[in-house]
Amino acid sequence: MAAVAGKMTWRASAGLVVFVCFLIAAIEGYDIQAFGIAAPKLVPQLGLNPGQQGWAASAATIGLVLGALVGGWLSDRIGRKPVLIGSVAAFGLFSLATAASSSYETLLLARFATGLGFGGAMPNLATLAAEISRPERRGATLTAIFCGMPAGVIVAALTARLAGANLDWRSIFLAGGLVPLALIPVAILLLPETRPAREPAADRNLLRALLGEKRAASTLLLWAVFVPNVTILYLSLNWLPTLVVDKGLPASEGFAAAMAFNLGAVIGTLALGAATDRLGWRWPLALAYLALAAAMGGLALAVHAGAIFALSALAGFLVVGAQFALYALPPQLYPPQLRAAGTGAAIGVGRIGSIAGPLIAGGLRSAGATPGEVFLAMTPVALAAAIFLVMLSRVARSEAA
Repeated sequence: MAAVAGKMTWRASAGLVVFVCFLIAAIEGYDIQAFGIAAPKLVPQLGLNPGQQGWAASAATIGLVLGALVGGWLSDRIGRKPVLIGSVAAFGLFSLATAASSSYETLLLARFATGLGFGGAMPNLATLAAEISRPERRGATLTAIFCGMPAGVIVAALTARLAGANLDWRSIFLAGGLVPLALIPVAILLLPETRPAREPAADRNLLRALLGEKRAASTLLLWAVFVPNVTILYLSLNWLPTLVVDKGLPASEGFAAAMAFNLGAVIGTLALGAATDRLGWRWPLALAYLALAAAMGGLALAVHAGAIFALSALAGFLVVGAQFALYALPPQLYPPQLRAAGTGAAIGVGRIGSIAGPLIAGGLRSAGATPGEVFLAMTPVALAAAIFLVMLSRVARSEAA
């Protein structure tokens, strides 16, 4: 933390700061699930065709990519706290705008702008976690924050399950807007400011800064790990219940598999964060990807509900735990004045996988692939992540030498 000059004015214990950041991450997890929950009523009420529904579902992800790039770049210049709070305000306000949407055009703009806010928040949560924690606790601090995302997904899914047919789609987004806006005064009061020391000689061209000064190999390999991880994650989030039902199980079992996946995700996020603090990030993450390849192969073969639930929980433990443990890497690979920008760039590039994963599943099913073959197609993707991670660790060690 000594490299972050100036800059930290403590207003609360680290535990309180982590809890506030956890709540911000949970709101983002809630929104990940919100559109899918709202769609059955939203789509007919606004008269959307399938193409429009697809764009509306993807608009937040597109906004998130841009928001992560800009939010990380901006916070390296003006500080983490103002950008994070501005991002929370943006996704709160535009979630309310989503609830008020009366046409396809207004819905599309609201979802895109909501994604901008989420994208701006994510690299700043990761960077703030790195800068408030001791180096030996960095992974645990960061993953404690980001386990809020699967927790938020669980809350959204359970809310929809309990409310059933009586749930109004607008109320879903009203809750997703009012909660972050209510959280803003708390964040202003409790969050510290962490601002990198000014480096007059630092390159202000983001791409050149990330790829120059012998950083090109580590940057490109970091991105290469993020993409397959996010591919498997978003294929699972979007297709796991459908693929379970297509194996011949009832719809309730598909929901149960999704819940098992997200419960495993919370545990895996905490466990892998602690493991990377204790053992370093190379072998825990590489082994996690190898185990993930095996879990995907197991899901391909599983036919009984119990085995599917157990393997779904294991897959969530591994892929989500690895995803958030990865967020601890950019602060270690980049100097303080590039921490948030490097994290934002990795998150933004990684979102290629959020588009690719669902498309791969849809394309394979359209071509006649069985649910098992879709899961099996993810095994080489997980193996590729393991290979790229080991290569990254070697490059990082050589650059540090």
